[in-house]
Amino acid sequence: MSTINQAGVDLTQPGPDEKRRFPAFSKRNTSVATVLALLAWTVAVFDYGLFGTLLPAMQQEFGWSATEAYAINTWIAVGTAVVCFAIGPIIDRLGRRKGMMATIGGTAVVSGITALIPTGIPFLSNGLLVLVRSFGGLGFSEQAVNATYMNEVYQVTEVADKRKRPGFHYSFIQGGWPLGFLLASALALAFLPSLGWRALYLMATVPAAIIVWVISRKLKETPQFELHHRLTELEKRGNTDEAHALARSYGVEHSSVAPLKRIWEPHLRRNTIVFSLAWIINFFGITIFSVLGSSVLKNAKGVQLSDAFWMLIVINLLAYFGYVFHGWIGDKIGRKRTIIGGWIISGICFAVMLSPIATSPFMIILTYGAGLFFLVGPYAAIQYFMAECYPVSCRATGTAFIGAMSQPGTIIGGALFTALAAGSGTGTAALWVGALGTLVSGVLMIAAKPPVEAALEDHPHDI
Repeated sequence: MSTINQAGVDLTQPGPDEKRRFPAFSKRNTSVATVLALLAWTVAVFDYGLFGTLLPAMQQEFGWSATEAYAINTWIAVGTAVVCFAIGPIIDRLGRRKGMMATIGGTAVVSGITALIPTGIPFLSNGLLVLVRSFGGLGFSEQAVNATYMNEVYQVTEVADKRKRPGFHYSFIQGGWPLGFLLASALALAFLPSLGWRALYLMATVPAAIIVWVISRKLKETPQFELHHRLTELEKRGNTDEAHALARSYGVEHSSVAPLKRIWEPHLRRNTIVFSLAWIINFFGITIFSVLGSSVLKNAKGVQLSDAFWMLIVINLLAYFGYVFHGWIGDKIGRKRTIIGGWIISGICFAVMLSPIATSPFMIILTYGAGLFFLVGPYAAIQYFMAECYPVSCRATGTAFIGAMSQPGTIIGGALFTALAAGSGTGTAALWVGALGTLVSGVLMIAAKPPVEAALEDHPHDI
């Protein structure tokens, strides 16, 4: 970037054939954005992870059987998917900054209300819980906002290394997934016996509320969205030619088509389908090995529950470095290759972990840790890769829509796992649904198409 311009986006009408650049994002604003995005995602995952962690305690208080608990979890996944599908187009209208405030603010409200849901009124209590926890989809969608926002920030930042290695720097943010689960597990271990599950949900409310307040004061909107917002305004007033001229000056494609319709346009449809299928099938593995990890260790490998908990702390710490590694290698060899290789290796590692070869605690931790390292790590690459595959006008919609496919994956994977485990045992079910699903999702990613159109838009005067 030749000049560092801290002024706002020039939204005046350009002259014929005028070429403009987006103003640079300052080093300070870039650092603030990076830290807030990491904190926001960690806190969102903390709330999301709490439900799985606290389910046994909630099951006892609500008086559910194991089958009822699973059914409620499934209905929550359905509700979460609906919320995730809806949030993308809203973020493409509201903006990245307001989108982050909406997702994290929603998480704070959901955590607080969950703590207040009464027990003992069977139908009402269960219905309220499903309704409230469905809005946990706001927190889950925070990663789509992050991917969209940070992709745009790292394109125009004055920090050369972040422009050169955006995937590596973004990986630290996406690593909030294992950190959030780690936080949920650690606080549950410390406070669940003495304070109960409701207090933990109240604890989750406080950091989320603080982060929303800080975002409202400190976070700067991206220049790409400011331009997109202006183009939308011009389009609404009927000034279509002016909108196209302004977009052209920045090398950006302007479209009046609704974002949800855009992601199915011929040149974007293939990626939408491939990513969606890959997420659905990969979430078979996420559901079994990331969310239900303690059950797999206990029932498939005969590990005591207290030992399984400590094992998962070590395993999740390993997984954090998986994000950093995949973000770094994605910048070197390409994000697509990184995702394909990671998920295929992960499937093989989990198959070894479930086999008779892995009997000692060391071998179980090593193979499980390696499996999770290569299962969740590629999400640092895929989130950024997806944001690169869609133009600004539908970027949040595309990433949120595909992210929402995790919920059908959770439902289908969970149902297949439960049915197979009932007949053949946890180990066999985890192998054929979780390990094989992870491997297949990696093979599917071979069909993803390099994002030519979006790359041209992101670097209009460099290509």
